[in-house]
Amino acid sequence: MHLHPYLGFGGQAREALEFYQSCLGGTLDLMTVADSPVATQIPAHMQGHTLHGSLSSGSLTLSASDMTEDVGRTHSVTLALTTHDADHARQVFGALAQGGAVTHPLSPSFWGGTFGQLTDRYGHHWMMNVLPQP
Repeated sequence: MHLHPYLGFGGQAREALEFYQSCLGGTLDLMTVADSPVATQIPAHMQGHTLHGSLSSGSLTLSASDMTEDVGRTHSVTLALTTHDADHARQVFGALAQGGAVTHPLSPSFWGGTFGQLTDRYGHHWMMNVLPQP
């Protein structure tokens, strides 16, 4: 399982990730709301926002999104877990959810994996992304 930071912004994710890329190097991939399969479900004023961005440089993965306002945060850090082991993911997700709140149950995602989010009993935000086997 791989842990990487997932930063939340209120409209500045692209700018921030481009800055981090200038500092750290690496490859930057960005998806705006308008370019995503969920574009019709998001208000017009957010179409230019970054739905998901990822900066990869060696073993570093830094992800970010502007999609934090719906959970009451304009800036945030989320602990993002990525794995190929669906059984282990369900076990870890369930354990982290004990005494916390699941904000998005583990369910199929439009990018081909399984995705879920929760806030643990200490108020920390977690994402679980289960990717298909390579």
